Amino acid sequence: MGNIKFVKENREIVVAKGANLRLKAVENGIDIYKFFSKLTNCGGAGQCTTCVVQIVEGLENLSPRTDLETKKFKNKPDNYRLACQTLVNGPVSVITKP
Repeated sequence: MGNIKFVKENREIVVAKGANLRLKAVENGIDIYKFFSKLTNCGGAGQCTTCVVQIVEGLENLSPRTDLETKKFKNKPDNYRLACQTLVNGPVSVITKP
């Protein structure tokens, strides 16, 4: 089990180990997209890179960055992740729309 704490929203949800961060956020009404991206996102396929989140605690409890993330975030800190490509394996704290 893992808890995902959404810092800006002041909400915490409990998820099963290996849960997809984007899917659990959407299922629980957490808005991870900026304005225009709400209409144009790829639905979790990792193509649009609009579901960016910043991990403030528990980076070690996530799946490793994918090759796509490494390529897209080469100039960003290691704690920036695509929610759709991130699996949660333990407690984490997340900032949406960094």
